[in-house]
Amino acid sequence: MPSTRKMIVMKTLKSGVNLLKLLLMVGGFLFLVQYAQNNWVESSLRDHSEALSYRLEKIKRCDMENTISCTGTIAAVGTVEVGTQVSGTIKKVLVDYNDQVKEGQILAELDLDLFKAAVDIARASVLSSKAIYKQAAADYERNKPLYKEGHLSTHELLVYETERDIAKAQILSAKAAVKSAETNLENAQIKSPIDGVILERNIDVGQTVAASYSTPTLFIIAEDLSDMEIEANVDESDVGIVKKGQQVKFSVQSYPDAIFFGTVSQIQLNPTETSDVVTYTVIVDAPNKEGKLLPGMTATADFCVEKAKNELVVPNAALYFTLGVHDKAETPGIYILEKGIPKRVSVSLGMTTNTGTVIKDTELTAGESVIIGKNINKTKSSKGFLTKILPSRPKRGPKM
Repeated sequence: MPSTRKMIVMKTLKSGVNLLKLLLMVGGFLFLVQYAQNNWVESSLRDHSEALSYRLEKIKRCDMENTISCTGTIAAVGTVEVGTQVSGTIKKVLVDYNDQVKEGQILAELDLDLFKAAVDIARASVLSSKAIYKQAAADYERNKPLYKEGHLSTHELLVYETERDIAKAQILSAKAAVKSAETNLENAQIKSPIDGVILERNIDVGQTVAASYSTPTLFIIAEDLSDMEIEANVDESDVGIVKKGQQVKFSVQSYPDAIFFGTVSQIQLNPTETSDVVTYTVIVDAPNKEGKLLPGMTATADFCVEKAKNELVVPNAALYFTLGVHDKAETPGIYILEKGIPKRVSVSLGMTTNTGTVIKDTELTAGESVIIGKNINKTKSSKGFLTKILPSRPKRGPKM
């Protein structure tokens, strides 16, 4: 009996030891599972944190300017249209396009024969008038004593006196005709009224020109091409901020890589309306010492209406970045990263362009980074984060 009881006790102890081993094994397994799961969560949280990052750009210190753009036509500063004061046929054309001319230089000649003949006729008329006057004056002087002696009536003496005065007036008329004929002869030689360059020539040899109420334009002469002007067409919405003396940068298609400079000299008040679009002509003085600018070229002009020099500038996107719908403030501000955490910094705003905005009244300095947006790393997304934390749903077996 004692041996049997001893055997039972030994078996019971052995079973207890085995149960304890089993419990230790199960506990160890559960610990390993929990540890692994915790590592998964920590790794997933780290991956998710890395998945959310911020796009940064540095604050710059630079010059900025705000401009308005328009197009215009380049023209000579002063031009003169040369016509003709007499009618006739062009016999000579002595200048051509781009020729430099001096004041008084002959540009073209009409056929002078008729004008010379008219001068000769007028001069002959003077001689004839003088002879007639001489005869009339002699008749008057010869008959004057007869009137005193009573042999002539007052009426008869008055006739002689009138004939003498008419002959004298005819001399004056003939002299005026000579002067007119000589003037026409001189005007038959078309001369330059100024020093300049020929921009346009509208006549050829053999062409007939007529002096009338509307004098035809034979030549167009520019005074000086070393100084040009732009007739810029500024939209009505922009003309209010254009001021006399403003600097203008412009380019022309002939020299696409060259930048030219000018200054606003006049803002014309007369509007131009084309297809319901109202524009105003603004005159821009443009130096042309190198002679690259030619009349008629199309210029694309930028008017500098506002300028900032050596200011702190941030991208415009930095002003629109927020942390959420509840991120509201009465004053403008931008975000920086401080120890990896976004921090809002209040600033005052200056001028704004399409690329950036001037900031003032801030302790920020050039070279510091500001947040302009968020980056989402698609290779480590929040979807993977949830997959690691949440257990997968067991698959359902086939329905029986």
